[in-house]
Amino acid sequence: MLQIVFNVISAAEISQLGTLEQLELLDEFKVKEEDLENLEDDRFGRIERDNKVLFRFRAKEWRFYFEVLDDHVRVHRVLHKNTFQDFLFRSKLSFGAEDEELAQSKQFWHLIEEGRNADPS
Repeated sequence: MLQIVFNVISAAEISQLGTLEQLELLDEFKVKEEDLENLEDDRFGRIERDNKVLFRFRAKEWRFYFEVLDDHVRVHRVLHKNTFQDFLFRSKLSFGAEDEELAQSKQFWHLIEEGRNADPS
């Protein structure tokens, strides 16, 4: 299991939830290196653009967008599937092509860059 680090933005996004919902989501968000190598679990996705690799994890109604660094996972964004920002990304996506479409979205990468540039919490 890799250590999980939330940046300021993703920590603020998850802190808006009630304590029990936070605990349930964090209990589901377990990332092992073998999960990321195979990506056979449909909860995980891989998004790649300009040699940058980002992973997506679905937990209930939430999506965690993160990258794997040397010895830990850094979470850049935690978005609810019904938020306006998440809707903007997904409104034109065909079923099954979600990760490929996100990889092409400039708005998505702008959100991720905001997360990358935020200080880790």
